[in-house]
This record gives sequence, C-alpha cells and structure tokens, in this order.
Amino acid sequence: MARLTPKVIGIAGGSGSGKTTFARLITETLGHDKVSLLEQDNYYIDQSHKFDRDGGSVNFDHPEAIDWKLFSEHLQLLKKGEGISRPTYDFSSHKRKKEIVPIEPRPFILLDGILIHVPEIVHMHIDFKIFIQASEEIRFSRRLKRDVTERGRTEEGVRAQYFLQVKPMHDMFVEPSMNIADQVISGEIDFTTIIEAVVKKLT
Repeated sequence: MARLTPKVIGIAGGSGSGKTTFARLITETLGHDKVSLLEQDNYYIDQSHKFDRDGGSVNFDHPEAIDWKLFSEHLQLLKKGEGISRPTYDFSSHKRKKEIVPIEPRPFILLDGILIHVPEIVHMHIDFKIFIQASEEIRFSRRLKRDVTERGRTEEGVRAQYFLQVKPMHDMFVEPSMNIADQVISGEIDFTTIIEAVVKKLT
C-alpha cells in the first residue's frame, strides 16, 4: 500500500495572538501520535554575539532571523516520511543548544510561528494555512507577561523592543501574510468553541 503524504498545517499570527495555544489544541484534538510539530522559534540563527539582556541590536521578528533553509529541508523530509533532528533554541543565551530533538513523520505536520506564511520556500508546502488575529493591545500584554516571566527580560526592555522591532515587523511582514490564509481565526475567543469544526476541515 502506498504511503500517504502527511498534511501540512501552518498556524501564523502576531506574537501573543494565541497561535501556540491553538496549535496545542489542534495537536490534542488530532492526537499527539498523529502530529509532527515544527516551531519557528527553534530555528533562530545564533544571535549570542550581539544580544544583550534586553535585545541589543537583534531583530528577532525579521524573516532573516530564521534559518528558513533548514526549516524547509526538515519540513520536506517529514513530508517524504523521513525523521529529522530538530534544533532547540535557548532564549536565555540566544544560541542553539547542543541538544537535538528527534521528530518522526506523522499524518499531520503542524507549523507554528509568526512568519510561517512569509517565506515561499515554506508556505508553498503548506496545505492549510491558518492565521490567528488579535488586537495589538492583547498581543502586547501577552508578550510582556511571557517575556518577563519566562525569558528573564525587563519590562522596559520588552516595551522598547516591541515598539522598535516587533510592531514594525508585524505591520510589514506578519499582518500581510494573513492575505494568503485559508482561514482567519480570532485569538480573542475561547478556542475550545471552534476547535472541533476546524479539525473537521483538516481531516
């Protein structure tokens, strides 16, 4: 019997929109044994040489901050039914960890990241594109809480980075990528009320 090609689902949206929460719900609904997850955040290029605690000169929201070549190669290997060794990015030191995570091919490949729908070498392989949309106020408040509590940042540094880099890059790259989405979902609703309907479309 011929092997079925995995279905690739891309979930994009602004930082703090709720896309990672939505990706988790999709994974739980489909079943962890059915989903291979690729997160954009693990494919950052090493920035440790020019990063300070509050961002320095690094623009993490520009497409060039991501190793899209490796991301695309890993995606294509999974689609072919081959396993990969996924890198792990350390947001404290801002470089890749020595540890790698083995990812096995499964019926669904889920891509999660703010810029997933931007580079053609990635979005050309996505079968169903989802964009999670939320207001700027909600996205900023969620990001502020996350970066201070989980990534050791200062509130002042998070605010400065947001208005100097995050917001301009969102307006330039992230928001326009919504135009190629197959479905736009509000990141301000209770996802559990719609998850079954969305998963039905995917299966």
